[in-house]
Amino acid sequence: MQKKRWRKVSIVRKMLTFAIAAIALMALLYVHVEFPASEVTKLPDKLPTQHEFSSQKLSRERSWIQELAPPHLPKAPLAAHKLDVASRNGSLEKLWKPPPNRDHVPCVAASPLYTPPPESRGYLLVHANGGLNQMRAGICDMVAVARIINATLVIPELDKRSLWQDSSNFSDVFDEDHFINSLKNDVNIVKKLPKELASATKAVKHFRSWSGVDYYEEEIARLWDEYQIIRAAKSDSRLANNNLPPDIQKLRCRACYEALRFAPKIEAMGKMLVDRMRSYGPYIALHLRFEKDMLAFSGCTHDLSPEEAEELKAIRENTTWWKVKEIDPVEQRSKGYCPLTPREVGLFLSALGFPSNTPIYIAAGEIYGGDSHMSDLLLRYPLLMNKEKLASIEELEPFVNHASQLAALDYIVSIESDIFIPTYSGNMARAVEGHRRFLGHRKTISPDRRTLVWLFDKIDQGTMKEGKNLSNRIIEIHRRRQGSPRKRKGPISGTKGTDRFRSEEAFYVNPLPDCLCQKESSYRNNSQSIR
Repeated sequence: MQKKRWRKVSIVRKMLTFAIAAIALMALLYVHVEFPASEVTKLPDKLPTQHEFSSQKLSRERSWIQELAPPHLPKAPLAAHKLDVASRNGSLEKLWKPPPNRDHVPCVAASPLYTPPPESRGYLLVHANGGLNQMRAGICDMVAVARIINATLVIPELDKRSLWQDSSNFSDVFDEDHFINSLKNDVNIVKKLPKELASATKAVKHFRSWSGVDYYEEEIARLWDEYQIIRAAKSDSRLANNNLPPDIQKLRCRACYEALRFAPKIEAMGKMLVDRMRSYGPYIALHLRFEKDMLAFSGCTHDLSPEEAEELKAIRENTTWWKVKEIDPVEQRSKGYCPLTPREVGLFLSALGFPSNTPIYIAAGEIYGGDSHMSDLLLRYPLLMNKEKLASIEELEPFVNHASQLAALDYIVSIESDIFIPTYSGNMARAVEGHRRFLGHRKTISPDRRTLVWLFDKIDQGTMKEGKNLSNRIIEIHRRRQGSPRKRKGPISGTKGTDRFRSEEAFYVNPLPDCLCQKESSYRNNSQSIR
């Protein structure tokens, strides 16, 4: 009996020892496990800077953005934030998979008949107008124009007079020496006009929009008979999208995708932002055009308060260069002419199947309304990042008050993203899409805004619910809207004159077939071999 009693006591002691050890182990784990996500998802207290409207100041207003210096970033984001193992199924992998490239590669080398630039007939001065991406396209077109009219191109002057109010010079935004050296076999380029010509009379011209080679060779080149200097008052949309000599089209691509590189300090900062986004895993770059200037210009007021709608209307009426003043916001939205709202973006991403821990980089200026309009998107996707959230004030300080330089940072992070999604087809959206096509048709999802708002309105009306049915419809609608290779779209049938050119897909939105060829082509630098 006594032996049995001791045996029972021994068993109880072992059980107690095991229980105590288990409790101690749990306590130890609880103390040492970090939860870095909590540092990222707190609601911060200031708005992002706005790089496409007003002066570029780090806003102190309330916002979804939290100011996080690099030391405050989670120390182990790979373990904490990368998509969890449970989510790594076939459907998720398919979400991130780029579209088939069909063996397309850049083919921008000049043809055997292409010659170095002959002796220059004069100097071409260029005033590049608009925001960063409008100026980029215009500068590249002016490189081609300089070649056509046999001019020496003076480094273009960037826009300092528009509403962006950016004092940046060319060398502040772009790598000036690289630009000159890269194009030395195409166009003579100088940094400044020679001193002896500083006071010479200039022929100031507004080049005709979407013009072909004949216009420049006959009408503009004729000015060399009387002038040594031609000044282009504007640079945007001055060259036709199509029906230009193959070597001119390839020159445009060399200028845009090889020569026009950002300044070293911008490239370095952009790479740092990309690396910090990459630490969270594959990421989406979301060009969220829910900004005051965009909403005022387009007349879009969905999800806004009456007071906000009146404020935007007043801005539109008081902006003299915006020609259309009376806009029906309901009709505008139903036609797909409005940027998606942050709430609609959340519905869209959820329907596509992106999990809530998807890292998203917001490539945009100051979101109109801040917290009041970002809360729905933030609730669905807490890992919303931007340059102000990824970098410290000290790191961003050199770029503050320079709209073009801040926009360049967003451009770099967008180009390098795993997926790019624009909520509106503006200058940046088009430029990034074209560049991503050139780099191998990286995945770019273009929302069908007209169909999406029709579906979202059904949800609001209670005639449709979020779920499998909605998801299947949205996925099917966007199956062919992911940036796969296709030839550039021509004009809309029946359009004439300027409207015909305006309806064409812009050259820099899709450089195929001019600058992209399939590998199996025998003469991949010959325009006739392009498929």
